[in-house]
Amino acid sequence: MADSAKAAVFVQSEAYDGVRIKGPDFNIPHELDALLKSYDTIGFQATGLSRAIELVNKMRTWRLSDEPIQPDSQSEELDPETRAATKCRIYLGYTSNLVSSGLRDIIRFLVQHNYVSCLVTTAGGIEEDIIKCLGPTFSTPNGAFNLNGADLRRRGLNRIGNLLVPNDNYCKFEDWVVPILDDLVSEQEGAEKVRWSPSKVIDRLGKEINNEESILYWAHKNQIPVFCPALTDGSLGDMMYFHSYKTEIPLVIDIVSDIRRLNDMSVRSKKAGMIILGGGVCKHQIANSMLFRNGADYSVYINTGQEFDGSDSGARPDEAVSWGKIKIDGESVKVYADATLVFPLIVAGTFGKAHWVQHKAEQGK
Repeated sequence: MADSAKAAVFVQSEAYDGVRIKGPDFNIPHELDALLKSYDTIGFQATGLSRAIELVNKMRTWRLSDEPIQPDSQSEELDPETRAATKCRIYLGYTSNLVSSGLRDIIRFLVQHNYVSCLVTTAGGIEEDIIKCLGPTFSTPNGAFNLNGADLRRRGLNRIGNLLVPNDNYCKFEDWVVPILDDLVSEQEGAEKVRWSPSKVIDRLGKEINNEESILYWAHKNQIPVFCPALTDGSLGDMMYFHSYKTEIPLVIDIVSDIRRLNDMSVRSKKAGMIILGGGVCKHQIANSMLFRNGADYSVYINTGQEFDGSDSGARPDEAVSWGKIKIDGESVKVYADATLVFPLIVAGTFGKAHWVQHKAEQGK
């Protein structure tokens, strides 16, 4: 009996040689870059974060010139300059609460410097960006999540997690947006006969806000499309609802033209990468567009969703592979974390680092 118990406990290991787990040694001074590199060998979600940085850097640096010329290549794809200039298209999706948070400024940085190809978000991701130009969002005292809802309601304070948005901000938003809705209807019915889509409406909002702190301002300036399939699911929808009773002819928004625009972008991407913060509409809309090119090449998911309830929000990348939304030989990772914790680190180790390396090189010329 003792021998069998001993044999059960001391099972012989096979020869194995992999990455050894080791954390950062703070007996040695660490700059941010060195600390981020150490994440690779910490394990658990730290290793996932390191893998996300690796994949985002692959998205960021890929060029068509990295690939061998294919027999069926188009004539323009044979030109060395064209091949060197053809980049991986990066599709960034995020939920509205992240715009309410300080991640708005990181997303704005990425759009400002043309580091992403398009954005997909929800209605709050549109309106909260505009509203922050009209009035501030605040942190709750000590970052608490458990403030009394009835008390906040009486005080006219709307809570988003541990953030507070004065209801007056939404009143300012109404004053700002309703005249624009009037203009959209006039252009719809006038000589221009404009056929508005969600992305066209959003582009117009970015033009009208004319504020460099805004994501939408830079998206308009750099002509980066912003897609929002659920454009009416928020305060902007409330304003459209009220506006429909104030005008004889309602504003008509064509959602089909946007799904065509997004899917066409995907089909025409020589290489495609997804960075998706959170779940829901923004996650599925991007992933579904990848189906039309037989899947994304690189995929980074960051969310706290779990797969056991069958939700798309919680689904792991391998589920998307089964649908053809990530290529069978594509590279992907899911980081199980709050995006506000890890996305700043990912951007710091990728776009942010490269931005300042380039900036210093240009200054040295």
